[in-house]
Amino acid sequence: MNNKNCFHCGEIVPPGFSLSVLIDNKMQDMCCIGCQAVATAIVENNLEDYYRFRSEKGNKVDAQVPDSLLNNQFIDDENLQTEFTFDVDNCKETILSIDGMSCAACAWLIEKQLSQQSGIAKIQVNATTQRATVVWQNELIKLSDILTAINQIGYQALPFKANLAEQRNKQQAKAFIRRLGVSGILTMQVMMIAFGLYFGAFSDLAEHNLAYLRGTSFVLTLPIVTFGAFPFYTGAISALKARRLSMDVPVSIAIVLAFCASTWATFTRSGEVYFESLAMFTFLLLIGKYLEFRARAKAAEVSANLLKLMPLTATKLLTVNNQVQEQVISAKQLELTDIVIVKPGETIPGDGLILTGQSSVNEAMLTGEHSPVQKSKGATVFAGTVNGDGNLTIEIIKTNSDSFLTNLIRLSESAQAHKPAIAKLSDRIAQYFVALILLTAIATSIYWTIHSPEEAFWITLSVLVATCPCALSLATPTALTCGTIRLNKDGIMIKNAHVLETMPKVNCFAFDKTGTLTNGVFAITKVNLLNKQYDKESVLAIAAALEAHSEHPLAKAFNQYRNHDINVNDVEVVPGCGVKGTKDGHQICIGKISWIEESLSVDACYNKSQCLLTVDNILVAAFYMQDTLRTNTKSVINSMRLSNIETMLISGDNKAGVNGFNQQVKLDQSFDTCSANDKLKILADKQNAGKTVAMVGDGVNDSPVFAQAHVSIAMGSGTEIAKSGADVILVNNHLASLLRLKAIALKTSNIVKQNFAWALAYNAIILPLAVCGFITPYMAVLGMSASSIIVVTNSLRLLK
Repeated sequence: MNNKNCFHCGEIVPPGFSLSVLIDNKMQDMCCIGCQAVATAIVENNLEDYYRFRSEKGNKVDAQVPDSLLNNQFIDDENLQTEFTFDVDNCKETILSIDGMSCAACAWLIEKQLSQQSGIAKIQVNATTQRATVVWQNELIKLSDILTAINQIGYQALPFKANLAEQRNKQQAKAFIRRLGVSGILTMQVMMIAFGLYFGAFSDLAEHNLAYLRGTSFVLTLPIVTFGAFPFYTGAISALKARRLSMDVPVSIAIVLAFCASTWATFTRSGEVYFESLAMFTFLLLIGKYLEFRARAKAAEVSANLLKLMPLTATKLLTVNNQVQEQVISAKQLELTDIVIVKPGETIPGDGLILTGQSSVNEAMLTGEHSPVQKSKGATVFAGTVNGDGNLTIEIIKTNSDSFLTNLIRLSESAQAHKPAIAKLSDRIAQYFVALILLTAIATSIYWTIHSPEEAFWITLSVLVATCPCALSLATPTALTCGTIRLNKDGIMIKNAHVLETMPKVNCFAFDKTGTLTNGVFAITKVNLLNKQYDKESVLAIAAALEAHSEHPLAKAFNQYRNHDINVNDVEVVPGCGVKGTKDGHQICIGKISWIEESLSVDACYNKSQCLLTVDNILVAAFYMQDTLRTNTKSVINSMRLSNIETMLISGDNKAGVNGFNQQVKLDQSFDTCSANDKLKILADKQNAGKTVAMVGDGVNDSPVFAQAHVSIAMGSGTEIAKSGADVILVNNHLASLLRLKAIALKTSNIVKQNFAWALAYNAIILPLAVCGFITPYMAVLGMSASSIIVVTNSLRLLK
């Protein structure tokens, strides 16, 4: 008899032991209750990919683990975590999808609760997309502990997956519709009975008939206040358990009070009943919540589209017995130097270099440009882009957690969840405002009970509902989410969250020249030999060997002259100056004229050359190169001038190069032969003069200056060092995106202010009116719902 092995841990299943779990439509054997429970949890949480692409079996699970912990414990498995976690600065980072959030106060509550846990480095919750970015120290706290902490305050958190988020949104929409359907149908019945009661008041309705109608209203209203209003109760209970006040608290109190008062009047046959008003009140609340949910879901859906770009599988090429074989693996398991093949129409699984083949690649999902880009041997391709019409063989140069798309997703989530100063203030105001509502309601109830007892209940109810500050808390997160998504769709990647807050204040742009205002694609047009011991071929080969260690745009002009038989040692790249090293015991330097002049005198006739080559402090060659303007350089600079934005050129190029550029494009100020320190000083002087400065560059020598600028912007074609230090990356390489960035940042800022103005004005007007008894419960519900819907809809304008 053949022994069966446990599908989860690989151990032998004991004879006569029969446990199994349905995985990918096939019953798989399990060796114990613990493995069965964990496998079931993996399946129920839609993480079957773990079994498809794991590299080794899972650990055997202790069957004594309480059932309540099993659903989270399997998440700590290192093999499974590779599917959705990233390593960042000795910490782990993941994006969680959170169910049960009803408003911005829920996001605030989760952040407060988790920030108290030791080991949590960062927690940002986005109420609009209902997602959280969590960074934690794995030695101090486990992911399962984080999920448990979130579950304990009434929310369910799971690793985020785009397709599952869509399913959950659909499930939530269906749940809303069921509650609306039940509440709407029963409300109509209760209203019909209410008409009978109203007419009965004028025709002396018999006591038993009156009791019957009231009892029927009670039965019909019961599902509305239990099933229909259930989301309000869960939100209120979660907040109170965490010793906080949320927007659901006053709403829940209003519903419960109205129902209890009406029930008491029904069974004691004394006093008034409010079942019809309560039913309509709850129904209108649900309509408002549903419309708000649909608006937020639209923004979340657009944001989640980035994650859909992540391919599930990759076709890896392996050499077995001198034969090349294809193996389908999880794209997230790709490692550096792995070779993969991408066929026409397939999604590229990782960032890499093309080894063989040529094709057109659709990069619209990253750059916003819909025209396919032609790629051939040596070109870089990115994960999530789509191969067009040719076979490509690619060498992976970035791990999954470092790929451009992964960074775009993570940074986008972080930027959306960022809270500017005005948002943090609104969160504090909202919390105190809920307490103020409750105190005001109590005072209102006491006052009206004394002066007009028959009106006291309804006026108190109106105060509780009308002034709920949902719109105040939604004002910022919805606008920031929509603004960030809009920029991503336009090929503008926001890396640091303060950009949308700072960019509207920018009144000065500082530009590097080469590769920023120009294309940065240089060609050597002339070589002037200055030493008879060397010929043109040898000086180009020596220069190419040195420049191979530099990422400066000028260095790329020497690539075609690289001779791998010529090598240099002790190479040192001097930012903003050049490169030096040794060859066969000789000191070799190549760089700009001002740097070379520090060690020897240079004839003025070489001032128009881009760089000089020296051997043992003897001039050997002068190189002349030519670059071209970017397509939109002139129009962008002119637009900035018309908008009264100051422009500066801060270039490391020589005076002749800068003067030649100024003949084509005139900026307000130009500086030539600038070192990194010179650039820092120029920026600092401009900032001291009261300017808010954005620095735009693309090279290694720009990265120190990026730290000085208020906002740093790197071209997508720039060096990795520049892009890693920038606040914004123009993925599409269009200078016109600077105008787009400022315009959308300004529009986002204006929309945030509009949202706040509306929310504060609404509450300032409605509160005294409600206290004075001029607002009915119906008007209160409509006002509160309309206030939130207006704020969300106003923010959605950014997506158009």
